[in-house]
Amino acid sequence: MGADTKIEWAHHTYNPWIGCTRISPACDHCYAADWAKRYGQEHLWQGERRQTSAQTRHQPFKWNREAAAVGERRRVFCGSLMDFADNQVPSRWRDDTWHCISMCPWLDWMMLSKRPQNYAKFLPTPAIGAPEWGDGWPNVWLGTTIEDRQRLINLEHLRRVPAAVRFLSIEPLLEDLGELDLTGIHLVIVGGESGPDARPMHPAWVRSIRDQCADQGVAFFFKQWGEWSPHTAAIEDDDGSIRTTPRGGVNWQAERPGAVAGMFRIGKKRAGRLLDGRPHDEMPRPAA
Repeated sequence: MGADTKIEWAHHTYNPWIGCTRISPACDHCYAADWAKRYGQEHLWQGERRQTSAQTRHQPFKWNREAAAVGERRRVFCGSLMDFADNQVPSRWRDDTWHCISMCPWLDWMMLSKRPQNYAKFLPTPAIGAPEWGDGWPNVWLGTTIEDRQRLINLEHLRRVPAAVRFLSIEPLLEDLGELDLTGIHLVIVGGESGPDARPMHPAWVRSIRDQCADQGVAFFFKQWGEWSPHTAAIEDDDGSIRTTPRGGVNWQAERPGAVAGMFRIGKKRAGRLLDGRPHDEMPRPAA
């Protein structure tokens, strides 16, 4: 991926504004809210929003030129510090973003929201100089977050929105989602939680989603285990001794019939992103 982001499924991240409001269990340990707190901007997660600088908002034009020059499409995650379908931002901010997107056809824009019910009223219109939406612009992917069974309603909201590509971000995965109907969905991204208060993700939950994607012809991308792993790691202690579980590590076992594997807190880097010994990096075919 590009040097602009460490997010495994994107080349760039883009935030035309900053700020959000916690609305679901996936927000409990929000890295963006923690970032805001560290920099004295907690108010941006308490109702206020801040538009980013013109320099930041114009970055996609440079990315688009670079992608066109080498003939390779790039994926842009919009946004890592905001929610695109947030109804607490001025409409002109979103209109400006749609204009930017329309001017950057070499970029595939991955718009992610925990509020997919708002997508329909925030789609671009010719009034802001954008092309007709129709069944979606070929370089716009609309996605939503699902972390537990209660949030499966987000899938239904997303499915109702016309889009060239629809995707699910199942991160953090907090429980077994059961049987899924992925009709109209083109990509599913799954990941465990990271950070000091990360909750563990059982491998059986991930395998279930992976297998259902394969059965239904949907691309599957495994982003990470997060802080917890189904495998121990050999770690050197301060005194030079080797142990197989980290200091303070806790075994965790899912309340799932037949599940016997423990989970070990070994850190995001050691846990990695291999599922059953290999990476899963499937993506939908990009626009022509």
